[in-house]
Amino acid sequence: MDRDGVISRQTAFVNKPDDLTLIEGAAAAIARLNEAGWPVGIITNQGGIAMGYLTEETLHKIHERLAQLLSAEGAHVDAIFYCAHHEHAKLPQYKTACQCRKPNTGMLEQARDKLGIDLAKSVVVGDRTTDILAGIRGGCSTILVKTGSAGKDREIVAEPNAVAADIAAAVDLILTSTRSEA
Repeated sequence: MDRDGVISRQTAFVNKPDDLTLIEGAAAAIARLNEAGWPVGIITNQGGIAMGYLTEETLHKIHERLAQLLSAEGAHVDAIFYCAHHEHAKLPQYKTACQCRKPNTGMLEQARDKLGIDLAKSVVVGDRTTDILAGIRGGCSTILVKTGSAGKDREIVAEPNAVAADIAAAVDLILTSTRSEA
């Protein structure tokens, strides 16, 4: 899953822990995946690091807050993968056109390796066209949610397998399709 716009509210920037707030129902939706035995990973572009808006240390604190907010509602994510790179970075150590920044598949490959998942049986849930294209390129099913950017970023053309109102509706689709395949 993407983070901002899917799990957490899409604000101008999430540059400190207090900037992160959950979308209503996100924790409960993730808890349903946890209960069903689905590994849950977050794949998130964090170009703000490359631009100098926050540090990797601060990002880890933001993700600690995310874990606390989820835990308070009985949910957890199994791993978080982020890309701090940006081809137009202000900080030279992050200036690169890498393979991990979505729509590339590097973070999905990291998730596959760390979580032991089969990407062909995985679902990418995102609010941006770059999320959807990364999922398509990785061989995953894709669900575009109507929260956050709702696919209106128009960065690229990428057609999702499904569209859902929010993360809760996306999880309904995931769990329904899993039950129908059993």
